[in-house]
Amino acid sequence: MNIVSQNLDTQSVSIRLFAAVVIAASAVSTAAPAADGGTCVGDIRQVIARMPTPAMTKGTLPKDVTDKIDAAAKASFARTFAPGAIAGVRTPEGTWTAAYGLADPKAGKPMTVAMHTRVGSITKTFTGTVIMRLVQDRKISLDDPIEKYISGVPNGNTITLRQLANMTSGVASYTRSAKFTDSYFAKPETVFTPDQLLQVGLAASPLFPPGAQFDYSNTNTVLLGMVIEKVTGKPVAEAFDAMVFKPLKLLNTSWPGQSTRMPEPYADGFTLQGDFAKPDAPSNATFWNPAWGWTAGELISNMDDLLTYGRALGTGQGLLNPDTQEARLKSIPGAAGYGIAIGCIGGWVGHTGELPGYNTTVFYHAASDITVVVQTNSDIASGNCEESPTLAKDPRDSVCSSPATRIFAAMSEALGHKFTPLPAK
Repeated sequence: MNIVSQNLDTQSVSIRLFAAVVIAASAVSTAAPAADGGTCVGDIRQVIARMPTPAMTKGTLPKDVTDKIDAAAKASFARTFAPGAIAGVRTPEGTWTAAYGLADPKAGKPMTVAMHTRVGSITKTFTGTVIMRLVQDRKISLDDPIEKYISGVPNGNTITLRQLANMTSGVASYTRSAKFTDSYFAKPETVFTPDQLLQVGLAASPLFPPGAQFDYSNTNTVLLGMVIEKVTGKPVAEAFDAMVFKPLKLLNTSWPGQSTRMPEPYADGFTLQGDFAKPDAPSNATFWNPAWGWTAGELISNMDDLLTYGRALGTGQGLLNPDTQEARLKSIPGAAGYGIAIGCIGGWVGHTGELPGYNTTVFYHAASDITVVVQTNSDIASGNCEESPTLAKDPRDSVCSSPATRIFAAMSEALGHKFTPLPAK
């Protein structure tokens, strides 16, 4: 299987919600991942046991290193259609961050490193982390059928929590429904409840027998969110806070619920999705209601928190015990693939996140203990794109890519650990 930042949730160019998948559709559409491959991350126990250095958060990277990273980030940012970008690298030697472009083009407001953005499908990794914590606490098993917790799911007596988390359940994604997207794009302030989202996805299910194929579905992660609430007896926001935010001291990561607010400072987000955008005039999606994303994509965060979280996601430190983290990393089905709400390619463990107005990448290179995060205030692809809408007919690059993925790939090469996603379309 191949990892990629690609539009698997796309039925047409107008339906790109949560097009932040890290698996190539052509590589996974006919086969389910093998269990416990674990070959994407070498020497898992060493990765889990490696403690952070004091310099990691207090040190400064050498100038020759930061100059190289900065040059790569600037050059790749210039090939995107994002008004602004924030980039960060954390290594055992220190941390480097930088901001480029504008947070609010109309006001001429520059992007700054501390700004909050919506992080889309990065949320899935938080949901998967809480699920693994409940497994660790023996509250649930990954082999439990979803019917044990939520009734009415087609094949619910045989679909396991594991299959929901690794996207092999056969439950259709609600974001592929024209009924849903037509309603949302016409009125982006609409509040959707988890039950409403679930019913849309279930109406088109099953797509295939459980475990038979890979298909990236936001409905899967909504179901996992419902399991979290059922088992803990708490709103998912409280479970996230208790099991992820507080242990890692993520003070700038928030669950907006049904609110459209953005914590200060924030970057305005721009998109070509929706009924009101034009090819030369993207829509400002900053305050579109995020409730439709729920546990599949609702979170807001900033660079400092995402750098902290990215390393914890790869090592499990502060989140899961070594045995549980090992099981999660071994769920990745080979040299590249998608495991328990986490992806990996070439030793880079993490996820991408995209929703109208924003694109984010959070990846941890297990062999070198390097975390890289990129946030952009646009989800507009650039390059020679056949399906994804772009702002100009003349491509800025021969390869079609979302903005954060393009910048991350360039930075990874500058760091000597190249991440090579398959091109978007």
